[in-house]
Amino acid sequence: MNDHSLNTSGSSSKNDWERSFIEKLAMEALREQRLRRRWGIFFKLSFFGLVFAAYYLLSDFGNRDTENLGRHTALVEINGAIESEGSGSAQAVIPALNRAFLDANSAGVILRINSPGGSPVQAGMINDEIGRLRKEYPQKHLYVVVDEMCASGGYYIAAAADQIFVNKASVVGSIGVLMDGFGFTALMEKAGVERRLMTAGENKGFMDPFSPHSEKQKAFSQAMLNDIHQQFIEVVRKGRGQRLKETPETFSGLFWIGSKAVEMGLADGFGSIDTVARDVLKAEDIVDYSQKEGLPERVLKKFGASIGNGAISSIWKGSSPSLR
Repeated sequence: MNDHSLNTSGSSSKNDWERSFIEKLAMEALREQRLRRRWGIFFKLSFFGLVFAAYYLLSDFGNRDTENLGRHTALVEINGAIESEGSGSAQAVIPALNRAFLDANSAGVILRINSPGGSPVQAGMINDEIGRLRKEYPQKHLYVVVDEMCASGGYYIAAAADQIFVNKASVVGSIGVLMDGFGFTALMEKAGVERRLMTAGENKGFMDPFSPHSEKQKAFSQAMLNDIHQQFIEVVRKGRGQRLKETPETFSGLFWIGSKAVEMGLADGFGSIDTVARDVLKAEDIVDYSQKEGLPERVLKKFGASIGNGAISSIWKGSSPSLR
């Protein structure tokens, strides 16, 4: 009896010790796992923090304080379509131009354009601001340097410059306006689809791709395009003055290579950013004043935060007048 009690007690103590040891091992493993997870999160956050900081410093480089840089050429870039967002928008270009003109150390401004055109509203706003700045700072000149293309809305902006420099193979011109879209009425009739659109106002469904386009609406659209085209023509005539050698095709919407554009008076000569800074402005040091897109915006766009707005705008973009 006593021997049995001792065996039972010994076995129980051994089981308790094993259970306690296993629990300690499990708790220690769990503690190490949590610790590794915390350190992993810490290192990830630190890495992303460094990336954000580095990108911020690099993206803000063009907008840094220029007090200690001495005499230099100010550069502002338009790369891509002239739209309400991006490097070709008025909200990006106008502040950059103001900083460039305001800086006492900038010898002059180069506006580099590589654009197929776009919104007449955005182009008009930028053109007007260039005119205002040139009047406010008459001693400071603005030169446009064309990269691959300066067409339509891009040229609308360029016309406000003191001079326009191109490459011999650059594409220049396209002084015209378009409004494009699609009509699906015939296809809907064949497919037996009925369009149910209710409006208050006979023209409220104007340019709806699923409704008929009346002759009255076509005439209205054409008149509107003609008015915008005339505004474009007046801007070019005012900006180019006696340098412009008008022909019947000048304002037809055609475009030409840089060498022909110089012959026609649409451009003044050949040059690049470096040659204009060195030979025209006599200030070889170039400082970029362009408003850079921040990392948050790029991340949001990359992961589709603007997909909804982009989809909506793409539906109606064809219904808006465009300098392209």
